[in-house]
Amino acid sequence: MSSEEKSSTMSQKISSPSHSNSSSSSKHDSRQVSDSWEIVEGLRGGLSNVQEPEKQAGYMLKKRKWPMKGWHKRFFYLDKGILKYAKCAADVEKGKLHGCIDVGLSVMAIKKKAKCIDLDAEENIYHLKIKSQELFDEWVSKLRHHRLYRQNEIRASPAKQSSLHSPVSFTSQAKVTAWLQSSDDMDRCTKELSVCEAQLLELNHLLRSMEVLHRTCSAPAINALQASTYDSPKKEKRHPRKWRPKNYGKDNKTTLQVIRDLLLKQDSSDGSRPLVHQVSNESRASITESLSEFFDAQEVLLSASSSENEPSEDDSYISDINLSGDQAPEPCFSFSACVENGGSQEQRRSCLPSPSPNTSNISLWNILKNNIGKDLSKVAMPVQLNEPLNTLQRLCEELEYSELLDKAAHTQDPFERMVYIATFAVSGYASSYYRAGGKPFNPVLGETYECDRPDKGFGFVAEQVSHHPPISACHAESKNFIFWQDVRWRNKFWGKSMEIVPVGTTHVVLPGFGDHYEWNKVTSCIHNILSGQRWIEHYGEISIKNSNSEKCQCKVTFIKAKYWNSSMNEVEGAVTDHKGKIVHKLSGKWHEGMYCGSPPSAKCIWRTNPMPPDYEQYYSFTKFAMELNELDPLTKPLLPPTDTRLRFDQRLLEEGNVESAEEQKQRIEQLQRERRRVLEENHMTHQPRFFQKSKDDTWVSNNTYWELRKDPGFSNLDCPVLW
Repeated sequence: MSSEEKSSTMSQKISSPSHSNSSSSSKHDSRQVSDSWEIVEGLRGGLSNVQEPEKQAGYMLKKRKWPMKGWHKRFFYLDKGILKYAKCAADVEKGKLHGCIDVGLSVMAIKKKAKCIDLDAEENIYHLKIKSQELFDEWVSKLRHHRLYRQNEIRASPAKQSSLHSPVSFTSQAKVTAWLQSSDDMDRCTKELSVCEAQLLELNHLLRSMEVLHRTCSAPAINALQASTYDSPKKEKRHPRKWRPKNYGKDNKTTLQVIRDLLLKQDSSDGSRPLVHQVSNESRASITESLSEFFDAQEVLLSASSSENEPSEDDSYISDINLSGDQAPEPCFSFSACVENGGSQEQRRSCLPSPSPNTSNISLWNILKNNIGKDLSKVAMPVQLNEPLNTLQRLCEELEYSELLDKAAHTQDPFERMVYIATFAVSGYASSYYRAGGKPFNPVLGETYECDRPDKGFGFVAEQVSHHPPISACHAESKNFIFWQDVRWRNKFWGKSMEIVPVGTTHVVLPGFGDHYEWNKVTSCIHNILSGQRWIEHYGEISIKNSNSEKCQCKVTFIKAKYWNSSMNEVEGAVTDHKGKIVHKLSGKWHEGMYCGSPPSAKCIWRTNPMPPDYEQYYSFTKFAMELNELDPLTKPLLPPTDTRLRFDQRLLEEGNVESAEEQKQRIEQLQRERRRVLEENHMTHQPRFFQKSKDDTWVSNNTYWELRKDPGFSNLDCPVLW
C-alpha cells in the first residue's frame, strides 16, 4: 500500500458526510431536522489550516452505562480534540478520569430539539444531554471546532499522534492506522502474514483430522494431547496480546509437529479400527481455549457395543449428566431414541445452490447517512445485503438445539430442568456469531412458514401478523414441549453500530410437568457497520420464570464486551430457589457452549455443532440454516401459497440471480403497498389466518394450520396473492 493510498484511507476514516445542509431549504425542513438526528460533518479534502481551539469545560448529563438506567451529572474537559470526563473538576485536575473520548475519531450526531449529543467511539456510544439551549449550542460549536482540529492533526502527523496521547484515548482502528502509516517494512509483514495464513490452514486441516481420530476408541485423550502440546498442564495467567512474539515461528512449528506426530502414530496403530460416535464435538474456532479452560469438564462417550453409536451430523453436545453430582453419569441422551416414528427423512442438503454475492461495491453510508437514530426496519436495502432466509425462518432457527427442551422434558429435578431451559435460551444466539454481515428478508403481511421436522420431533409454523409495527408470531409443538413467541424489533443506527432491541416474550411449556417457562430476549449490537470487519455482540439479562411454580428462577447475563478486556461473548447465570439461594451456576460463551458448576469441575451441558465446509462462501450458514429454505418436491404441493419458500426474490437470491432477485423484491414490496392501500380505502384490517390475539394482547396459534393442511388442503382454500 503506497503512502498516498494510506493517506486516502485515513481520510475516509475521519471524514463523515453530513446531510445538515439539505435541511435549510425551508422552515418545515428545518423543523424536521431539529426533531431528528443530524450527523456532524467531518474534515473534507486535504490538510487545512485549522486554528487551535479554546479549551472548553463544564457539566453535562451522561447516560449511565448498562445495566444502570437514567442519567448522571459529569464534568467534561475538552482540549485539542480529546474529551475527558470525571465526577468533578478536581478529579480531572488530579487525573482521576472516568473516561476519555477522541472526538476526532468518533462519529458525532446531535438532536437539537432534545438537546442531545451522541459520540460513537467504536467501543462505546456516549449519550450526552444538556438542559440549557445556550450551553448546548456552545458545546456543539466547540465540539465541531475541536473535531476538525483533531482530524487535521491526525492527518498531518499520524506517527507523531501515536506518542502524544495515552492508549486510553485511541480506538483500536486508530492504533492500527497509525501503525500502518509509520511502518517501514510492509513487505516483510506481508510475507509473514502469508506464512501465518498457510500455517493456520494447515492447522485447521490437522484439527479436523484430529477430531475424527478423537472419535476412535484408542484415540489419545484430550488432556493427554493438551499435556503434550503445552509445557505446563496448569492454566497460566494470560498475557496481553502482542503482534508477534520472538519465538512465534518456533512455537508454532513445534505445535504443528506435535499434532502431526500424534496423527501419524494413531494412523499407524489404529488405521483399520472402525469409528464410533462420540457426543462431544469441539468448537473448531476456539479448541485451544476450550481445552485450557474446561479440560476437566465431564465427557460422556458411547461404547462400541452401544445401540446408539451411529454417527449423526446434527448431534451437538447435550450432556445427560446428573447435575447434582450424586450419581454416576447415565449413557448419553439420544434424541432419536425419544421420537416415535421420527426416522430421518431423505438426505437433506448440506450446501446452497450458489455462494453469496460480492457486496464490496455497495456503499452503506449512502443508504444510512440520513437515518441516524431511526428505525431501520422501514429503510429499503439492496437485495445483495440480504441472506436467502426470512425473519420467520430465523425464528425457527432458534430451535436448532431443540434437543435441550427434550432433555428438560425427561428431567425430574425442577432445578435441573431450569438449567436445560436456560441453556436453550442461550443456544438461540449461537448461529449469529458468523452472520453479522447478513440481513434476513422482511416478511410481507400474511406471509407464512412451516418447518416439519420428524427427525427432530417438532412441527413449526410462523406468520407475519402485523406490518406496522412489524410483528412475527410462531408456534412449535412436539410430544415433549410447546414453544411459541411473538416478536417485534426496534432497530437504531448510531453511526458505526446498530442496536437491535427485541420486544416480546418467549414461552415454553413442558406438558409432562405442567411447567410454563417465560423469558425475554437481550439486546444485539452489530459493530463496524460502515467499515472494517463487522461483528455482533449480545448484552443484557434474560430472566426466566416458571409461571406455574415459584420453586425456582433463573437469571442469565450476556456480558457486554470491554475494550480493555479480550474476553468476549461470555455468559453467566444462576438457578436459584424461592428464597434466592443459588442451586446451580451457569457459565460459558453463547457461540461455543454452556457449563454448569464452577471451573475446573464444571460439567458441559451443550456445545455448538461444527460449521459446514466452506461456510464463509455460503452466507456463513449453519447446516440447520441451510436446510430451512430447502424445497422438497414432495412437500411443495402441501404448502400454502403464502409460504416463504415460494417467494421469488428470496429463491432467486439463493440461486445467485441477484439482478432478478432485486426486481422481484421491488415488485413484491409494491404489491404489499397496494394491498395496504385497498384495505385502508375500504376501512378494513388484515386478519391473520393461523394466529389470534390472546387476553394479554400477545399472538398465539389458533391450532388450525396442521388440520387445514391435512383436510381440505391449502390448494382448496382462498389464500391472498403475496407475490
